[in-house]
Amino acid sequence: METIELLPISSIVKNPYQPRIIFDEEKLQELSQSIKENGVLQPIIVRKSSIIGYEILAGERRFRASQLAGLTEIPAIIRYLTDDEMMTLAILENLQRDDLTVLDEARSLQNLVTKQGLTHAQVAEKLGKSRPYVSNAIRTLSLPEAILKLIEDKKISQGHARLLLSLAQPQEQIAWAHRIDKEQLSVNALSQLLTKTPKLPSKKEKNIFIKEAEDKLSKHLGNPVTIQAKKIEIAYDNLDELNRLILILTNQ
Repeated sequence: METIELLPISSIVKNPYQPRIIFDEEKLQELSQSIKENGVLQPIIVRKSSIIGYEILAGERRFRASQLAGLTEIPAIIRYLTDDEMMTLAILENLQRDDLTVLDEARSLQNLVTKQGLTHAQVAEKLGKSRPYVSNAIRTLSLPEAILKLIEDKKISQGHARLLLSLAQPQEQIAWAHRIDKEQLSVNALSQLLTKTPKLPSKKEKNIFIKEAEDKLSKHLGNPVTIQAKKIEIAYDNLDELNRLILILTNQ
């Protein structure tokens, strides 16, 4: 059951289950200008909130742009959904968009697994994708924060990320990610380099505490960190990186 009404913008709140985090400000401004000139051509979709007002199911960009345009009302299709239905439909609606970022897609898929209790195979079936596609997308979120930032900034692609996941150590992943960004390596070039790179001889397994400390420091600093022989080594490529590390370490 659904109805169409002209709702006060002040009565509408953002979807608490919205997987999309980043909205392109320039495109929002363009849409806002279009709305000023032509109005909202396609209604947003909302549900009646169990607390107050309405929650957006689909059309948050139109809602934000309408706010920027100074509108006080917006056309909306009102649907009556449970919390579970709301979350699932919000995620599925976003996953059908071409402009969803790699990480937003991965977070959406992860939400279907963790919050809806679906298996990777069930998620794949719902979306018409392969099970490995879903699994690889979700695995992207396990990469160090420094790499996730490069993905968010579109400096490395999903294809790059998939290859980085084949590396066992976070320090290796971060080092290669910086190289991808610095040298503008294509996915094919990275694949060839990783294939040709000789494997390091196996070493005595590090104390698990030291390994965890290396991983934490690498993720925090965004650069490879090695702890050995009572010393800590932090790798960097240039003076800009060194200055950034100094600012982090001195809390400036």
